[in-house]
Order: sequence, then C-alpha cells, then structure tokens
Amino acid sequence: MTENPHARARQLFDQSLVEGLGREEQAWFDAHLRECAACSAETVRTQELLRAFRNLPVAVPRGLAARAQMRVRLRAQESAETSSSNLLLWIVTAASWLLGVFSAPFVWRLFSWAGAWLDLPKPLLELGFVLWWTVPALIAVVVVIHQRAASNGVRSWNRSL
Repeated sequence: MTENPHARARQLFDQSLVEGLGREEQAWFDAHLRECAACSAETVRTQELLRAFRNLPVAVPRGLAARAQMRVRLRAQESAETSSSNLLLWIVTAASWLLGVFSAPFVWRLFSWAGAWLDLPKPLLELGFVLWWTVPALIAVVVVIHQRAASNGVRSWNRSL
C-alpha cells in the first residue's frame, strides 16, 4: 500500500473521535503514535484543544430546549401525516389504475355504442375516451398540489413561531 502513514494516522484519529476504531486499526494507530513524534504531538494538541472547547461556557436563551423539542415533535407529526397520506395516495392510485385497465374494454364499448347512437365521428370518440381516463388523474394531481401547498403554508407559519 502506498498510502501516506501520517495521512492515515490523521484519518484514523478523526475516525476514533466520531465512530471509534477496530482492533487492527487501533493497534496500527497506537504503534504509529509511538514511532512518530509529530503525529503524537499533533494528536495531543488536538485533544487538548477539544477539551478546551468542551469547557467553554455557552449562553443559551431560556426556553430554547423546550422550543426545539416542540419543533421536533411538530416535524415528526408532519412527517407521520405525510407518510400516511402518501400511502393512501399510492393505494388509491393503484386501485384506480387497476380499475382503469380492467374496465377499459367496457368503457370503449360504451363510447362506441354512444357514438353510433349519436352518429359522432371516431376522433371525437377517441378524444372522449382519453379524457375519460385523464381528467380524474388531472383532478388528483391538482388535489395533491393543493394539499402540499397548504401543508407548506402551515410549515412556514410554524417556523415563524
């Protein structure tokens, strides 16, 4: 492996702070720190700096934690409502699609019969048949867009709290 051992040591140090190291990686890292004074000094300085940052006092406004918890709860509730409405939308869409597939021959017969009875041209019948299937889908799209716009309005109002 042609990897720079100092770069690997820095990467392993960062990883040890965030997620920990495996046995082999920890053994390599410890051995490298014993052999390399520069990496060892850098590790010690970084650890001291992190301890100093942890000891700094931070002024937090009163009620910040309560407001943050409330927003997290509201967001979780919105997410749950969205996922349940999305599931319902998928179920209704699948049912509509299946109903459309299985009923298309019957609907076409109905359009043919009505066209023959009213003496309508075939392109008009075909247009009517296409609209018969697309108009409900367009209405569903409008309803979904309206619901999302309304929920975005509620979210923006909640953010202003």
